[in-house]
Amino acid sequence: MNRPVRLAAALCAAAFAIPTAASAQDFAGTALNVIPSGQWGSAPPPAGADLQAKRYDALTPLFDKVTPADLKRDFKPETFGTKGQCPCHAERVPRRGVTIVRDRFDVPHITGRNRLDLDWAAGWVLQEDRGLVLALGRYPARLAALDAPGIDAFSLVTGLRAVKVTKQADAIIERQQTAALKAQGPEGVALLRDVDEYVKGMNARLTSEGSSATPYTRVDVYSLNALAGQIFGQGGGDETRSAMLLNGLQRKLGSATGHRVWSQLTEHVDDDTPVTIAKRFPYEAIPAHPTGNAVVENGSMNAAAARAAATPAKAHRNMSNFEILAGKRSTNGHPLFVAGPQIGYFYPGLTLEMDLRAPGIEARGAAMPGGAGNLLIGRGPDFAWSLTSAASDTNDQFVETLCGGSDTRYLFKGRCRTMGAVDAGVIVGRGAVKYRTTVHGPVLGYATVGGRRVAISFQRSSRGKDVLWQLAFKRLTDGQVTGVTSFYAAAATSPFTFNVGYADDRDIAMYSTGALPLRDPRVDPRLPTIGTGQYEWKGLLSASAHPHVANPASGELINWNNKPAAGFGSSDANWEQGSIQRVQLLQAGIAKRAKHDLASVTSAMNAAATQDLRVQGTLLDGIDRVLAGSTAPSPRAQQMLTLLNGWRATASSRLDRDLSGTIDAGAAPAIMDALYPRLADAVLDPVLGPELGAQLSAQVGETNNTGSGFTGGRINYLDKDLRQLTGTRFRSPLSTRFCGLGDLASCRSAIWKAFEDTGAALATAQGTADASGWTADANAERIRFLPGLLPTTIRYTNRPSGIQQVLTFTGHRKVRR
Repeated sequence: MNRPVRLAAALCAAAFAIPTAASAQDFAGTALNVIPSGQWGSAPPPAGADLQAKRYDALTPLFDKVTPADLKRDFKPETFGTKGQCPCHAERVPRRGVTIVRDRFDVPHITGRNRLDLDWAAGWVLQEDRGLVLALGRYPARLAALDAPGIDAFSLVTGLRAVKVTKQADAIIERQQTAALKAQGPEGVALLRDVDEYVKGMNARLTSEGSSATPYTRVDVYSLNALAGQIFGQGGGDETRSAMLLNGLQRKLGSATGHRVWSQLTEHVDDDTPVTIAKRFPYEAIPAHPTGNAVVENGSMNAAAARAAATPAKAHRNMSNFEILAGKRSTNGHPLFVAGPQIGYFYPGLTLEMDLRAPGIEARGAAMPGGAGNLLIGRGPDFAWSLTSAASDTNDQFVETLCGGSDTRYLFKGRCRTMGAVDAGVIVGRGAVKYRTTVHGPVLGYATVGGRRVAISFQRSSRGKDVLWQLAFKRLTDGQVTGVTSFYAAAATSPFTFNVGYADDRDIAMYSTGALPLRDPRVDPRLPTIGTGQYEWKGLLSASAHPHVANPASGELINWNNKPAAGFGSSDANWEQGSIQRVQLLQAGIAKRAKHDLASVTSAMNAAATQDLRVQGTLLDGIDRVLAGSTAPSPRAQQMLTLLNGWRATASSRLDRDLSGTIDAGAAPAIMDALYPRLADAVLDPVLGPELGAQLSAQVGETNNTGSGFTGGRINYLDKDLRQLTGTRFRSPLSTRFCGLGDLASCRSAIWKAFEDTGAALATAQGTADASGWTADANAERIRFLPGLLPTTIRYTNRPSGIQQVLTFTGHRKVRR
């Protein structure tokens, strides 16, 4: 650029980088948090590294009896500054104008003269506290940014896999992401300055440590954002497996019946599923006569290609919850906010806490590697925010028509084109990462459609734009969000798909984010799209069409990765938004009171975190109704059913309060764990058969249990089928009857057989035929911090781990927009 243009760009960037009007007041009535992984990140872990883990664990056995005193004991302050959080010590840093004071939890309280000081200090702290995470993650993360086929980048990190990347890989990432920032105008340029200053801080810390590591670059920051997006911020991209299951069903059941069964299994729009927003937000209508799809033949992909086709869906994790209540549901007359991300348990943690202060900026919360001086989850002086994975449909797979028998030439818009080639590097001990690309993205592999060989490629709406995720967090961190309107505007900048919850002293709100493609109306979004250029995306869903709401009539916003709003189409990779979903456990806890305080909202969250959805939810109702009035095939089978119902009567918790090593509930958890997969097969096999049943299980999970966080595992099909068979009326009923092919006697017989087979297996495994003497191993469910550096373990719980915030605000800045 010439000099006047450079000067104008710099002035615009400065305007975005330095907010106005510093707030001198903290408007929080209560501000608490806990991050179980803690702040320390060195190896071996220092004394006190498990301090927050122990507090987090202390809450678990309280179940639904959390008191205000418990909140103060088991959480720590999330106030600004260090008051009440000392002894403290100042940390020496080689930058004038930056101060870092560590409190007794090692949380850094950072003060700077301006935003760039905070960027630098955040980079310094990141390397200091999460240097090990960065060393393990920076190069695998590049494979996430590139969408390298068949690679779950986070699994490389947790598997301690070394990756060597090429200059080509870095050049692609640098070019795309920097261009995406500059295309955003002054705000994007300001964020680019943040990135560069953040990198300087990271490298300054490397220098102070005498490290020989390669200095950090923008590409590291860009790639770490892409890694977070691959894990939590994308959805869809599993159309090939869906198509192969459809093809298998049509071969077995006939074209029309096979399609009908498949369509119901996809759960695209089920009006019986729990939603957070009651208002309908239609998205992804299914065309009556789609012409833009190709049905891949079942079994036509080799093993490597099949794994690559499944990776986008398998790499994604559906986690996190929030419970946000309006003032009319609160005993203090102000909103209540209990929320946090579920990102697993690691030491060093995947998040770290920061308290940031500069002119115009007061913010505290959890940051992430690659955050560029921004907070991922946190609070400002008078508002708080949190995220849950939405898994909305950001990804598609395309079927490419090959030219003249070639595997590297494909047809697009009337002419044959040569595929691109990328050499991304090497995974040590696994081999080179090389792949082809089309206009849609990386080629995942080859298959057949109608007997003809085709290529399968992968398109992601956020590819090359991952760093734009930080725009929302920059606005939130910088205090540019002052009310619902500015919150919506900030959230709408995210290319990744999340449900974002918000609360201040007066309002509560939610916005479901993501660069959501508008597909050609001739395309069924659940199946691969024909890639010849006739059926390309038609832009992105407008900001106003995204699910959003402020101050709903119910006075509550509760989300645990359930469908954000009525009428909103589930992605092709999300087949679990049916009649039963774990958010119902949270909803039941909140429904117990007309008005709550922070302790009772935390109680609802804490209780749901150890309950077994298969028993506490409506599935057991369906089982009971099917078996009602019949005689069990054996006394033991009847005893097993009685034990399950007894467990439900006591709220079906998997707690081990006395640390005896066995779950307090006795035999019932062991019964359900062993019964459930047999029960699912018994219900679905009459229609699917073992082979297609196994194929469905591979796609949605075989079981629904603690390992899956009580998501997936076919539970939605079982729940609706059994209850519909026994008279429950649904808004979206199943036209296919699975259990016993709709015959109650046959279904009953199949379920009793599942009980009998389970009882025989447990009697052998437990060494006694008496079901009342069986136990469930609580130690096997204890949470261990990966990859094993921190020896502390804690009780099983299914609740936020990246940070858990407990907040209410009683005042607000003068500006509200």
